[in-house]
Amino acid sequence: MSAAHQAQSFCVRLRSCPDDPLCTSILNEPLPVVWVELGDPLFTCVVRHSADPSTGDGTAIQQPPPLEAGGRGPLTPTFHFSPVLHEIEDSSFAIMTEKPSAFRRFADKLAVDTEPGLTNAQLMLTNDDLKPVEPERRQWGPWNFVGFWVADSFNINTWMISSSMIVGGLSWWQSWLCVWIGYAISGFFICLTGRIGATYHIGFPVVARSSFGIWGSLWPVLNRAAMACVWYGVQAYIGGHCVYLMIRAIWTSWDRNTIPNTFPEGSGTKTADYVSFFIFWFCSLPAIWFPVHKVRHLFTVKAYFVPVAGIAFLIWAVVRAGGVGPIVRQPATISGSALAWEFVKGIMSSIANFATLIVNDPDFSRFANKPRAALWSQLFTIPIGFAFTSFIGIIVSSASSIIYGGDPIWDPLVLLERFIDDGGSAQRFGVFVIAAAFSLAQLGTNIAANSVSAGTDMTALLPRWLNIRRGGYICAAVGLAMCPYNLLTSSNQFTTYLSAYSVFLSSIAGVMISDYYFVRRGYLEVKELYDARKSGPYFFSYGINWRAYAAYIGGIVINVVGFAGAVGTPVPIGATYVYNLNFFCGFIVSAGLYWGLCKISPVPATSDKWMEVGDEINDLRVAYDRQSGSQEYEDEVVMDRAKDAGKVV
Repeated sequence: MSAAHQAQSFCVRLRSCPDDPLCTSILNEPLPVVWVELGDPLFTCVVRHSADPSTGDGTAIQQPPPLEAGGRGPLTPTFHFSPVLHEIEDSSFAIMTEKPSAFRRFADKLAVDTEPGLTNAQLMLTNDDLKPVEPERRQWGPWNFVGFWVADSFNINTWMISSSMIVGGLSWWQSWLCVWIGYAISGFFICLTGRIGATYHIGFPVVARSSFGIWGSLWPVLNRAAMACVWYGVQAYIGGHCVYLMIRAIWTSWDRNTIPNTFPEGSGTKTADYVSFFIFWFCSLPAIWFPVHKVRHLFTVKAYFVPVAGIAFLIWAVVRAGGVGPIVRQPATISGSALAWEFVKGIMSSIANFATLIVNDPDFSRFANKPRAALWSQLFTIPIGFAFTSFIGIIVSSASSIIYGGDPIWDPLVLLERFIDDGGSAQRFGVFVIAAAFSLAQLGTNIAANSVSAGTDMTALLPRWLNIRRGGYICAAVGLAMCPYNLLTSSNQFTTYLSAYSVFLSSIAGVMISDYYFVRRGYLEVKELYDARKSGPYFFSYGINWRAYAAYIGGIVINVVGFAGAVGTPVPIGATYVYNLNFFCGFIVSAGLYWGLCKISPVPATSDKWMEVGDEINDLRVAYDRQSGSQEYEDEVVMDRAKDAGKVV
């Protein structure tokens, strides 16, 4: 046992085992037992005096150290440590310790359940939500993924995604084609990252360790977690608008303009809006409670209810307008290179809308019952589902220009609010049902894209105290505390900034995909992804892979000037053109640069041919030290046996 371990140790007496020779030395004194604290687990050894013949060392050195009141005594170098093996099963003893501090007791209560026998370093890398998914929890089949993406495709953002393209000068069919192409490309990237999780059953934070390093992965994880928290608040506020419509459809007196407002002017919200937002936020909390492998049922319900409501909204709007409106007959208002660049921007905006999900798809695909379950089901469902929702949005908005005259109403919630103002009880009932469907759509989107992702990421940041559930609730709390209505009002560039953030995520995706498919050729040593040994293949230099960070920065730099232009800073036209291809530029540069650096300075644990070995390790206690016969590992095995015998407190 190392000196560092000895420094944390103290001795206690055996309570009762008078007939056990293990308890008595040649000096006829009870032998001390050592309790070593390395996190929460107990590592137990017997301290034998050198003169004890059972140690195999016949050299007598000195008497055992005197024990203080309570049975505690110091450790000295004159006593040998030997593992407690099966003999411990025949002995019953109790651990007597000093009373821990109030802060320590509080911290211990907050700690999540973990596997026994892990060191502090290992406790910083794993818990039940980070380790590979066990076979019994791999319950997502192909149809679960179909339902997941059909459900996710029906949301307010997708409904409106074609609006900016049509306003920018494209015809309706050109904007719709952009959606098809953009989401088809997104589906391809989703399958690339999702296959890693489906094969090895590990989430994004653990996958990132293979490319960015054991500790270097924390920055991409923090990056993604922060954005998920911000987006959670924004999406929840939109969901609050749905709740506002549901309440107003029942009680028309629930009007933001007539209810006394307690918020200051310019805050971005009013009392009725905030109360509706809080109701949606509060009602979303139970959905965060359920584990990911069970929350698939929410997406199944959403996949049936929401599309039906969307189609009903389409029929209602077209019938009321007496036609599909002028948008479907409106040609493109631009031509030449302007048309080409607007078309490219439309495709890129569709991909940017999916950038966060491209990065963290392993968080869901790891629950696949087989790797193929997460392939075709995602590749085809994503473009079909999102294109269908976008088409409904185009037609309904076009019909609105006939119903009310003037410009199309692109926001479906604003259109539903107009329906309440000029309709009877039957029309209000229709608004209530459709608003409820949109509310469920926002809930599903927030769970899929934000709370689960943030929860998984936070678990990787503080695995000893956080799991997916706790991380999800922290995400929800941040989403409420950030006052999303204030952000959306105070800066008209805020939503542009959130969308433009895909340039940072594209560089992360480029490094991850290049590392898995081109550098390692599908080969991962799963057990090493949970080990911070300096000799480990994913520790690199101080736990950080400098190649990954060089490539990551390179992918950002090529877009950074155009990114500044997207948020309002004047930039050269050339930078704008590069930024129009932001996701591709960031991805290609980071992926290519990483591959080149790995050719110049190879990384360990790679394969010369394609070799996906899959995951066969669920018990990380066994996985951690298969490659070593260290004393520390022997101590872990000893304690595991003792705990299995039920004799250790």
